[in-house]
Amino acid sequence: MKKTIKPDQNNPEAKKKQVTQMFDGISKSYDLLNRIITLGVDIIWRKRVVNILKKEAHDTILDIATGTGDLVIALAKIETSKIIGLDISPGMLEIGKEKVITHDLTHRIDMQLGDSEMLHYNDEYFDAVTVAFGVRNFENLDKGLSEILRVLKSNGTLVILETAVPKNNVLKALYNLYTQNVMPFLGKLFSKDKSAYQYLSDSAASFPYGEAFNNILRKNGFISVEDKPQTLGIASIYFAKKA
Repeated sequence: MKKTIKPDQNNPEAKKKQVTQMFDGISKSYDLLNRIITLGVDIIWRKRVVNILKKEAHDTILDIATGTGDLVIALAKIETSKIIGLDISPGMLEIGKEKVITHDLTHRIDMQLGDSEMLHYNDEYFDAVTVAFGVRNFENLDKGLSEILRVLKSNGTLVILETAVPKNNVLKALYNLYTQNVMPFLGKLFSKDKSAYQYLSDSAASFPYGEAFNNILRKNGFISVEDKPQTLGIASIYFAKKA
């Protein structure tokens, strides 16, 4: 019987390895479950991230926690000379590479294995950095954000898409019911790994969102910080700049 992996959020040193193993384990069912769990609205959220970046010229873009490549492929609609998709999970990255080939984007997109908290790029290398549903899996959030700030050029742009919790009490109750019961059930049904989707639900519920996350971005040196709640507040898009 295959051992399931549920990252221990109380043990940061173990979390990174566990997150990698967990995403490797669910990589083949991840795209299908994303569409089912979000009713396809995650596609709309990614398009909005792209539209935000289209407002300025960005020649080099880094997509951190690129996973199976949905956002990095959407980013190819922007006029750029280089787009790099980075992920710590070889399993997710392999599927992303296959999708990049299918979309005939290998000349535009470079998919790389790497750690978001130890980026192997020079200072001030990228015009923009994006992260979709990845920052809550950072082992050390402040370290990950400081690394993003380091590799961004002056006046560079950071756009983060992440889950959130609705502020309305009724919507919040429905959201909790869905994420704590329905999501793990669907995870077990389609990926045979209930614990992985239980972790994703728990991490979404406990991660700071809205103004709390805005303040974390400011603390780590970002300016012009904004958050844009999506779809009744179940997700947010965060925008920030490097001074």
